[in-house]
Amino acid sequence: MIRKLKRTRHVSFTLFTLVAVLLSACSEQSNPRPLNIVFFLVDDLGWRDVGSFGSDFYDTPNIDRLAQEGIKFTHAYAASHVCSPTRASIMTGKYPARLHLTDWLGGRRSYAFESLTSPDFLQELPLEESTIAEAFKAHGYATAHIGKWHLGEDPFGPLEQGFDMRVPNWNKGWPNAGYYAPFELDGVEDEPGQYLTDRLTDYAEDFISENQDQPFFLYMSHFAVHDPIHGRPDLVEKYRQKLASMDPLNSPPFLLEGNPDDPQPLTNEQLASFIGLPSYQDYKVLPERTVKIKQHQDNIEFAAMVESMDESLGRIVDHIDQLGLTDNTLIVFFSDNGGMSGANFGGASRVVDSSRLDSAYSTSNLPLRGAKGWLYEGGIRVPMIVKWPEKFSDSSRIVEEPVISTDFYPSLLEMAGLPARDEQALDGVSFVPALNGDSFNRGPIFWHFPQYSNHGMQSPGGAVRFGDYKLLEYFENNTVQLFNLREDIGERNDLSQTEPQIREELRTLLRSWREDVDAQMPPRNPGYDPSQYPHTTSP
Repeated sequence: MIRKLKRTRHVSFTLFTLVAVLLSACSEQSNPRPLNIVFFLVDDLGWRDVGSFGSDFYDTPNIDRLAQEGIKFTHAYAASHVCSPTRASIMTGKYPARLHLTDWLGGRRSYAFESLTSPDFLQELPLEESTIAEAFKAHGYATAHIGKWHLGEDPFGPLEQGFDMRVPNWNKGWPNAGYYAPFELDGVEDEPGQYLTDRLTDYAEDFISENQDQPFFLYMSHFAVHDPIHGRPDLVEKYRQKLASMDPLNSPPFLLEGNPDDPQPLTNEQLASFIGLPSYQDYKVLPERTVKIKQHQDNIEFAAMVESMDESLGRIVDHIDQLGLTDNTLIVFFSDNGGMSGANFGGASRVVDSSRLDSAYSTSNLPLRGAKGWLYEGGIRVPMIVKWPEKFSDSSRIVEEPVISTDFYPSLLEMAGLPARDEQALDGVSFVPALNGDSFNRGPIFWHFPQYSNHGMQSPGGAVRFGDYKLLEYFENNTVQLFNLREDIGERNDLSQTEPQIREELRTLLRSWREDVDAQMPPRNPGYDPSQYPHTTSP
């Protein structure tokens, strides 16, 4: 009798335990733990500055591993060819043109030799905007901004825009004293010999550890690989040896780019022939409003910066894994604009010494045309990877449908299972269907830059991509260029004269969009004086 009672109690206990486990499992399925978000943003990283996107010089094993485990977007775009507007689009889900925040803060000065002048764009992200950080914070997320902000000085810094913590207390767009300690950044403790990219990663790891028991949104926004071009010494030496072991490239190290909006724009053939002339040998703003664009990935200081940034990603991913958070953490890898293949000529009289080219020209964006500061693909197409482990963990996929940085706002909320904020993310379109392997047609994407660029003499302008076609329109003389990106990724074959119907359809679409978002246009310069152009020597 006693044995039977014990057996009955054992069976009852076993059944109770089984029911409890099943109820717990059902509860976990109906109330899953919120998804952690790590948004890993790199500054000035070009589309081909990553091994998995085509670089054979920079070593990026951790980024490449993320691409193998996640989803690679090969037609991802920044909302601007410079940093602050793209960052504003990530924070708000809105185009920079709608925000009237269309240039880096505080912007390039205007010159008398320019026929247009810059409109008065915003110098901070307005506090009335509901940022993606605020959206996550409202749902119980711990939020941290580590690295570069560049969306306004206090009281428009990260702490006023939805972040619980920020490191450093420095809102400008460059590391104050560079990448070698002492960094002279308030809020960053440093020791001799430390490297800034590594030190910021320490803070990221600390934040993750401190918040491992609650959902978190980490905005890891590196200053790297923005200039000053300071590589970590051990990696610089590695690439010095690597470069010495490689066969020299036979192609020209630089080519010329002119202003496509000139009354008689220089042809590809003219640009190729002028670069050998004596008047085009320096590295400065050259005759006919031309500048040089770097064509080789051979900058050992920059290569070291890229690899240290890759190590930072690897450390964060490994730390998440060590804490048992991998299956519940979404990781996004992105860049705010294209690579700096053209030097910074915000000071139009600057001359780069030929012995210090690596300090001014970072990388090559080939096969893309142009660079940071240009509306060509080299200025706006960037590497993008999304790893969503609860959905995909066995193999990588490639998404070729274009997406743009405004799309992160609705996409991240949807992936986290949070309610959409359509009133905020007016211009973003969720790319979750693409992640799920479903049919996804994002529709047209737009750019608007009513300023002259720091990195060339091209006119202010805008662009639209719809399907395979991309139209660029410039504002000095209303010149347009049209390219089929599927057939001509390098944007060398202008179809604006041979495809007039597509040209007019896209130009109408672009102008209608500008009206819809109330885009600012550059006014005429009342003090225009073309004789003030700093280099007037003709070929």
